Amino acid sequence: MLPSKHVYSKAVRTVPLLLASLIFAGCTGQAPQTPPSVNIQGPATSTSGYYLQQMQQSSDDNKVNWQLLAIKAMLNEGQPAQAQQQLTQLPQDLSRAQQQEQALLLAQYQLTRHNLPAVSQSLKQVDPTILSKDQQVRYYQLQIAASQGKPSLDLLRAYIARQPLLTTPGDRQKNIDTTWHTLTQFSADQINNISINADENVLQGWLDLLNVYRSNNSDADKLKSAISDWQTRYPHNPAAKMLPIALSQVANYSPASTDKIALLLPLSGQAQAFASAIQKGFDDARNGVHAAPPAPATSVAPAAATSNTADGIVSPSAPEATEQPAQASPAATTPPAVSTPAASNTQVQVYDTASQPIDQLLAQAQRDGATLVVGPLIKEQVAQLPQSPTTLNILALNEPEKVQNRPNICYFSLSPEDEARDAAHHMWDQGKRAPLLLLPRSNLGDRVRQAFASEWQKLGGGTVQQQQFGSTAELRQGLNGGAGIRLSGTPVSLPSAQPQGITIAGLNIPAPVSDTPITSDSGNIDSVYIIATQDEMALIKPMIAMRVSSRNNIGLYASSRSYQAGAGTDYRFEMEGLQFSDAPLLSGSNPVQLQQAASQFDNNHSLVRLYAMGSDAWALASHFNEIRQHAGFHLNGNSGTLSANADCVISRKLQWNQYRHGEIVPAS
Repeated sequence: MLPSKHVYSKAVRTVPLLLASLIFAGCTGQAPQTPPSVNIQGPATSTSGYYLQQMQQSSDDNKVNWQLLAIKAMLNEGQPAQAQQQLTQLPQDLSRAQQQEQALLLAQYQLTRHNLPAVSQSLKQVDPTILSKDQQVRYYQLQIAASQGKPSLDLLRAYIARQPLLTTPGDRQKNIDTTWHTLTQFSADQINNISINADENVLQGWLDLLNVYRSNNSDADKLKSAISDWQTRYPHNPAAKMLPIALSQVANYSPASTDKIALLLPLSGQAQAFASAIQKGFDDARNGVHAAPPAPATSVAPAAATSNTADGIVSPSAPEATEQPAQASPAATTPPAVSTPAASNTQVQVYDTASQPIDQLLAQAQRDGATLVVGPLIKEQVAQLPQSPTTLNILALNEPEKVQNRPNICYFSLSPEDEARDAAHHMWDQGKRAPLLLLPRSNLGDRVRQAFASEWQKLGGGTVQQQQFGSTAELRQGLNGGAGIRLSGTPVSLPSAQPQGITIAGLNIPAPVSDTPITSDSGNIDSVYIIATQDEMALIKPMIAMRVSSRNNIGLYASSRSYQAGAGTDYRFEMEGLQFSDAPLLSGSNPVQLQQAASQFDNNHSLVRLYAMGSDAWALASHFNEIRQHAGFHLNGNSGTLSANADCVISRKLQWNQYRHGEIVPAS
């Protein structure tokens, strides 16, 4: 056993060592920690508040980097106003990498304000070759978003450049699908005039694929074979390994049966005249003739009276109910289903929708062996279709207020809303940014106002102004009094809804915290879209001229409602400069057919438009499955260039004409 003195001595010598180790351990725990890394080329994974706190605590070396991350987070959080404030506070002396990120953030901010020219201008300051992968994805997404879906060579290049940067199969498939959709929007002339670089092999492959599709899409078997050959010739093209969904569906494509078509129309009642024009166009197209002498009046079973003005049915320019042609007297003994003599292999049976409820007619048509239905025409009956248990394919001849996507239903109409949306695109493409709507004080005016303003904001435009007018007598009084029409109005108020974020080209743009409405790019009106009859237009145009100088370069546009037969030379000179839309048939695409059709309806252009609709209804019915399965399907019809959206609502791109020196010429 050791002496106690020795033990004590050893313990005393150990204490200083323990104290020293504790002191050093304490010092180590209080040493400065390594600051968080700052990577402005990566995503913002924290909140803007966290980045702002780091910015306030950091040295000058990292302060700007934290600020850039804070701005990125603010935009992701839907705080564009706060992001803009921080953008203005960035110092001038930025590094090259910081300048690139600043330009990307500025473009993203301008996108939240729908200032597309500013987005493009900011992106011109970016060099994508020095960006990180994450930044490149954002760069191409912003390019795509700024294009607003308008087909261009730059848009195609952006999609192609983005493809190898995407990591998930779903994103890659979506990018291929949108690339294909963009391609299909090009006209044949545009494709023929495209000039690309020698090293753009992927783009060349895409252009060849479009040529393959357009050269063979009338024959499903030939198209399958041609696509397979294309895949062999372009094995490294992304679409060769992952076809656009629209083309991959070709393998499963089978044409819709048109052995027997049920044509559902109101053969009695107030809409009878409209239905007769549609049926005439349908039959002439089916029989392959331009137009023929009118068929004898068809007798049908009496039906309950209905009240349907032209605006409530299909034609955007038909006369009011009080101006409708006299109705034929129905016979009381004929059954409601009438067989139309067929000059082709397709049998058509016509059913009077004024005689029975629509669900009963659909059931009857199915029992009669129909394989496809065209109609009904009345909007209230069309709205009932999604609730029907029928499995028949249906091409409805109107569009309900709320469309429900059903795999067996497509919607085709000549609605004033359709014209208004087409007008918004036409005016936007002509560079107009501050439109005024001049509308009748009626349900028609309300419908056009909402359709135009909604489409205008989808294009990136600001708030639309509106001004309403009353009767022809009121207009004449204003003209005689020299008051004229002042080009000013009140903002169109769209239906209120909770602000929602949007996703454009994969770029998520949250809704701003502030709900301040977007104003027009310019405080001055630069264009007017007018919904008026020919008589009203004869008063409105001179009244606008009273208040607006010809030097102001105000663009004047009108719907087909203003274009009717019988306008003399004086009227055409009075309308100098006015652009108006109409169906290709009435715009002179086929003068012989127009003359023959117009003679059948006493030059009533409203009925000729419905005749054109009936002609196109036959063509659409014959391609029903193609419309449903082929994205990018389009048809150059008598009522317009027709295409379908995801809900199979057929839209029409109309022909635009202009009054020039007393003549009607294509709009420039």
